[in-house]
Amino acid sequence: MHPAFSVIFLTTLIGTGQGLFLALFSGQTYSAVNLLPAQHSSFYITGSLLALILLIGGLMASFFHLGHPERAWRAASQWRTSWLSREVIALPIVMGLVFFYGVFHWINWEVDLFGNQLPGQVTLIIGAMASVAVFLLYLCTGMIYASIKFLQEWATSLTVINYLLFGGASGFTMATAIAAYNAPTLVGFYGSWAIILTLAGLVTRTVSLYRNANIKAVSTVQTAIGIRHTQVQQKAMGMMGGSYNTREYFHGKTAAFLKSIKYIFLVLVFPLPIMLIVAGMKADSSLLLMLAFVVQFVGLMFERWFFFAQANHPQNLYYQTI
Repeated sequence: MHPAFSVIFLTTLIGTGQGLFLALFSGQTYSAVNLLPAQHSSFYITGSLLALILLIGGLMASFFHLGHPERAWRAASQWRTSWLSREVIALPIVMGLVFFYGVFHWINWEVDLFGNQLPGQVTLIIGAMASVAVFLLYLCTGMIYASIKFLQEWATSLTVINYLLFGGASGFTMATAIAAYNAPTLVGFYGSWAIILTLAGLVTRTVSLYRNANIKAVSTVQTAIGIRHTQVQQKAMGMMGGSYNTREYFHGKTAAFLKSIKYIFLVLVFPLPIMLIVAGMKADSSLLLMLAFVVQFVGLMFERWFFFAQANHPQNLYYQTI
């Protein structure tokens, strides 16, 4: 497939925004039961604002992928059958709940709803609702691709799992960098979870790479053109120039280029951020922690490009990827 940069930015930005919110809510939940030190509301306000900016940035990027942006509202009309429509509905819900989560931290409205003096009950309820919406959004985004059966590289539960783990890892890495500035007691908590999620992502992405490298193709040249002969060779793709099919369903890069992208993202997403997080926590360096996030986010854009490019559309059997 031909990777569209609008979709690359959409998926990486909203994934990180979702992961950042989950990090914020996890920290508040641990603090509410006295497993972590309580933080000033400004930490959650800042984090919510950044998560919302990332989500809005992803939403804006998606408009560049539309041929008719003025018809974007129609994308939600097929929610009964389309994972894309469900994503279109879930994203604004997540954005709204993250917004209210930050607002209620800002106004610092305390209400004892359960009679047990649990601090921040209103924001915990909003955060719990937002967390459910975040996981549903991860599911919708991943299933957009995992549900396409004829693209065998995508049609696996690993697609959904990787979207969740990569978004969570980058979000917790960002939370570690934010905590280094105004919540230093949470750096160890966020940094540890960022490393755990990154390692989990390494395992699942390695499994998916191995799976995709050993896929037995269902479609062949014979099935592409409807001829059962065992020896079929295509001498031309049947046209004098390129077309929509040759532009949109193949990336046009060499196998060597594709391989180099794979090694780039494997280094930038996994070992390098982990080393920077560990070094940043040991040296108490907010700069190293911020660098860890930047490196990992850049690596995730390379990974997402590879994810789209690696999917081999069956029509390429007919056009021979010319």
